[in-house]
Amino acid sequence: MGDHKEQPLRVGAAVRRRRRSLELTLAVVAERSGLSVPFLSQIENDRARPSTGSLEKVADALRTTAVELLAAADPACSVDVVRAEVPEQVAGPVPEPRSRSLVRGHHQMHASEFTGDHEAGREFQYRNDQLMYVADGAVEIEAEGRAYRLGRGDTLYLTGGVRHRWRATVPDTRVVVVAVAEHIEAVRDRDRGRKR
Repeated sequence: MGDHKEQPLRVGAAVRRRRRSLELTLAVVAERSGLSVPFLSQIENDRARPSTGSLEKVADALRTTAVELLAAADPACSVDVVRAEVPEQVAGPVPEPRSRSLVRGHHQMHASEFTGDHEAGREFQYRNDQLMYVADGAVEIEAEGRAYRLGRGDTLYLTGGVRHRWRATVPDTRVVVVAVAEHIEAVRDRDRGRKR
């Protein structure tokens, strides 16, 4: 079916993750590497591909190696299939609640599927936006002091920072939660009212 060429790597996210883990600003990395802040920003946003020499300078500034940054890089284009899990048939009154990740790896989007109930009293608060989709069954969600009842096919969108809790109200309920990954800085800038 044709050639399968190796996809180029997007090293920008790996550079950003490493810089943030060290709690460094772009200005500090620019000073250490001898590269400009705009160029480093373009690298982190995958708008510029650094030469081998530039990548080594960035790696030195981040106290790592170019090889390590490339190993942590995301593929530019990828396709990944996550197969459905076949639940074991358990004899007994109520099957245990299950959760599974629908996206493998370190990406900008995270998705999970929850089947059954879970700790109904547990409160959640995510840094970034998320969408809850009821695939089967029904749930009650409490968010921002209001209660919402969702049935099969309903969705609820929550902006980053909203505290919420939910519980299944029907056995074998399945909820899919899709969110901007926590390692992405996509929170609302409260002063400007826009996303960064």
